[in-house]
Amino acid sequence: MCSRAVSAGIRGSPGVDWRRHYDQLTYTPLPVPPEIAKGVRAYLDTFGLIFGAFDFGLDRDGGWHWYECNPNGQWAWFPDHITAPITRAISDHLQHGAPA
Repeated sequence: MCSRAVSAGIRGSPGVDWRRHYDQLTYTPLPVPPEIAKGVRAYLDTFGLIFGAFDFGLDRDGGWHWYECNPNGQWAWFPDHITAPITRAISDHLQHGAPA
């Protein structure tokens, strides 16, 4: 199973639904806190998944709040600096398989 967690912050929406304001958004790679990575890994393992696009919201204090896991989530619409690590992780898994 792939063990890499990649996260992107989406900022700049003037409203709650950021999908209405693509032209105003910025995308920033975010470090995934160890406890979040551990929880994501446990979720994937429980459901036998090797990939999941997890949606989180961050509060004003930096706390992560989980919304959902999309086991076939879309990510290729992000800019290259966000998609490159995801593409590498999936490609590595396809080429080398799960680590022993």
